[in-house]
Amino acid sequence: MSGVTRRPAVPRRSQSAPQRAAGTEESRMSPADAATGGMPVEMTFWGMFWGAHIVVKLVMIGLLAASLWSWAIIINKFLLISSVEKSMDRFEDQFWSGNSLEELYDNLSARPTSGMATLFVAAMHEWKRSFTNAASAFMGLQARIEKVLDVSIAREVERLESQLLVLASVASAGPFIGLFGTVWGIMSSFRSIAMSKNTSLAVVAPGIAEALFATAIGLFAAIPALIFYNILSGRVARSQARMESFADEFSSILSRQIDQHVAAERGRAA
Repeated sequence: MSGVTRRPAVPRRSQSAPQRAAGTEESRMSPADAATGGMPVEMTFWGMFWGAHIVVKLVMIGLLAASLWSWAIIINKFLLISSVEKSMDRFEDQFWSGNSLEELYDNLSARPTSGMATLFVAAMHEWKRSFTNAASAFMGLQARIEKVLDVSIAREVERLESQLLVLASVASAGPFIGLFGTVWGIMSSFRSIAMSKNTSLAVVAPGIAEALFATAIGLFAAIPALIFYNILSGRVARSQARMESFADEFSSILSRQIDQHVAAERGRAA
C-alpha cells in the first residue's frame, strides 16, 4: 500500500560478556552466600573465631586467658606442694634420727624452711626465749608453744592454698560465661536469618557453630581447673594433716621437757 511507510527495525542490544557472566554467577549464588555477602564461611577454629560477633570474641578471649592463668597456677602449685612434701620427708628423717634438737635447730634456723621445719624452728625459738628469761616464764610456755605451732600451720596452709580459689572460680564460672557467648551468638544468627529471610541450614549452621564454639572454650577452661583444684586441695589437706600430727608430737616432747625442768627447779629450791 502506497500510504503506509515502514520503519526500519531497531536491533536489540545484546548483553556484553561481563554482564552475562555476572548474571550467571548471580543465578548460581546459593542462599548461604547471599546471606554472607558472597564470602565463603571457613569452618575452622580460627575461621569461627573471626566470624563470631565482637561480644562472642571477647568471651572467647577471656576464657582462653582464664585457661592460661589456670594452667600457670596448676603448674606452680604442683611444683610448690611437691617441694614442701619432699622437705617434710627430709625433715622427718632428720628429726627422728636421734640427733640433738639443739643441733637440728642450729642447722635449720640458718636457712629458709618450709612445712614441718618451719613449725620446729618457731617452737624451738619460743623455747629458747623462755630459757633466757626468768623461771616464771615456764608457767605459760606450753600454751605459747601450742599457739606458735597453730599460727605456723595456718601460715603454711595459707601459702599452699593461695590462688587455688582462682581455679575454683574458673571451674564454676567458665561454663556459664561460655553459655553467655553462645546465647549472644545464636541471637546474632537469628537476626541474620531475619535479614536474609532464609531459613536454610546453610545460613543457620555457621552462626550456631561459632556460638557453640564459645561454650566449648568455656568447658575447655573449666574442666581442667575443676579436676586439678580437687587434686591440689587433697594434697594440701594431706600436708596440713602431717603438720598437725607433727605439732602434736613435738608439743608432747616439749611438754615432758618442761615438766622435767620445773621438777628440777623445785628440787634445787628445796
